[in-house]
Amino acid sequence: MAAAEYSKARKLAQKAYRQDLIAGKNPYLQVLDELLPMAETVGESDLGLVEIPLSRVVGTKTAGRTRAFAGNFMPLLPETSEFADKWSSLYLSHISEGIREPVIACEFMNFYYIIEGNKRVSVLKYSGAVSVSGYVTRIIPAPSDQPEVKIYYEYMDFYRVSGINTIYFSKEGGFPRLLRLLGKDASSPWSDEDKSRFSSAFLRFSEIFREKGGEKLSSTPGDCFLLYLNVYGWEGMLDKSMDQLRREITLLWPDLESLSSGGTVRLVTRPEEKKANTAAIIQKLIPAARPRLKVGFVHHGTIHTSGWTYAHDLGRLYLEDRMGSSITTAVYDGAGSKEDSMKAIEQAVSDGCQVIFTTSPRFLDSSIRACIRFPGTKILNCSLNTYSGHLRTYYGRLYEAKFLVGMLAGILSKDGRIGYIADFPIFGTAAAVNAFALGVQMVCPEAKVILDWSSLQDSSCEKRLADQGVSLISGPEMLAPSSSPRPYGLYRPQEQGGVSLASSIWHWGKFYHRILQTILNGNWSRSAYEFSGDSINYWWGISSGIIDVITSKTIPPRSLQLMELVKGQIVSGNFQIFSGDVRDQAGNLKTPGGSSLTPAQIVRMDWLVSNVEGRIPRPEELNEEAAGMMETQGFFMGKDGLT
Repeated sequence: MAAAEYSKARKLAQKAYRQDLIAGKNPYLQVLDELLPMAETVGESDLGLVEIPLSRVVGTKTAGRTRAFAGNFMPLLPETSEFADKWSSLYLSHISEGIREPVIACEFMNFYYIIEGNKRVSVLKYSGAVSVSGYVTRIIPAPSDQPEVKIYYEYMDFYRVSGINTIYFSKEGGFPRLLRLLGKDASSPWSDEDKSRFSSAFLRFSEIFREKGGEKLSSTPGDCFLLYLNVYGWEGMLDKSMDQLRREITLLWPDLESLSSGGTVRLVTRPEEKKANTAAIIQKLIPAARPRLKVGFVHHGTIHTSGWTYAHDLGRLYLEDRMGSSITTAVYDGAGSKEDSMKAIEQAVSDGCQVIFTTSPRFLDSSIRACIRFPGTKILNCSLNTYSGHLRTYYGRLYEAKFLVGMLAGILSKDGRIGYIADFPIFGTAAAVNAFALGVQMVCPEAKVILDWSSLQDSSCEKRLADQGVSLISGPEMLAPSSSPRPYGLYRPQEQGGVSLASSIWHWGKFYHRILQTILNGNWSRSAYEFSGDSINYWWGISSGIIDVITSKTIPPRSLQLMELVKGQIVSGNFQIFSGDVRDQAGNLKTPGGSSLTPAQIVRMDWLVSNVEGRIPRPEELNEEAAGMMETQGFFMGKDGLT
């Protein structure tokens, strides 16, 4: 029996060997001693006896027995060799009583390299085992800016408190986010029960993940587990049956595939041109009842407490005025938490809403979950840079208006020091700050933009700017009707209590009107077909009418004329804001050869241009509200200097 099993294992080795040769890869095991000379290390750490995930065992420490195994650790030597006899004997021992003797290994960058016990690993991998006991020495890489090293240092911090080595991520921020989703902090050691509960949950998830072909995805099981926890939550996961987990993961699978496909957020930067729809034409020829949509709006705040909510509600009122009897609308506001937002969406579905707009990036996870639960309802979330096979998202190219306001600020500045109060360090914010600064730079090359953040734990940003002698500030654009009178947009804080000079504004109603017309005209599904496999994000700008600039009567006419001239060039597409000589704070050219940044590069921008003084704050510097936004839409620089 053992000889037959060896032959089967050898066939697996030969198959892997051929595939690696065809692909131009090394067909044998990796050798750590050959890798380390090319990597800078700073020391070693004895981890003691641990359970080593066999999926992370990729090679040997030395080259001694490397050619006895293919890259998948299956045996290559002939059935008549002494090696084959020893392998077969070890296999019989494993079947009868199990392999108990620990291996000895090195761990480097979360991959394991065997010093002693190669055949044990081979037999266990062939037998489908998940792990092997082993004495492990960790070899620590030197800190660097390389993403894989940053991820590994996050992993070491996570391992220090949890002792868990079975999960890994392909992007920075995965381990801190996992701790938040589990309700853990980064300094408290896990109990044995904590370790057991997590290991059991992740093992069950991974089993179903492999069943469904997850190994073909480029994302790690850990990446996909994070998305699962975002949608379904950690609480109660262990109480779910395997069938229930399988159903949930199956429903989530399009999102996992979208996550795995990398940069597949399709940014729709202009409204679609109207196309003839055969079915719609026929319907016009045949008298029929006019379709009627019920549209729900789920808000984080209320129109009395939030300028953002107020702006979206103005869009709803615009809809009612423009579309008349074609629609009815319903408002679900004050959904201050993830649980509240889910309840609000459920209520909207129960009330018969066929289309639901969730108007805050905070609702991203709830919106994805609702799309899965209610596939017959069209749900759109107001956010950027979203990977989801179910959910469409929307936002505006606010940076275009910010550039124009920045031009006015540069013209009106008396001393070349202009303040900018940003809100949350999320996708799109850096683009708005940078566009404003480039607008300033266009008309006042020596001017500086002094950046501060209203979402810091110490929110006295206007005072900090005043202490630096700033007399012109770009602040929040939107005020709630019930808020105390105060300046907004671009203003001089010292003059008459603050006088507003200019501001970017949102016309959400124009976006909502176009989307609902698309649905009523029968073109919603056609859009999905054209972007098959991609996540759709509507990211419209000034040319669509959803973004604009309003100005005070005190702005000099010639300055307005210049602004309108540049605005016309932006609308026509003849002028790209992030083109030409655009440099970051370190002086690095971000647009080589005078090129323009792509829409995706603008969305994911996490650096600041050269005439900005200030930095992007770290998560621990933010208030509780901002920290919540960072979980789904934020970026983290990790150091004072920006690159």
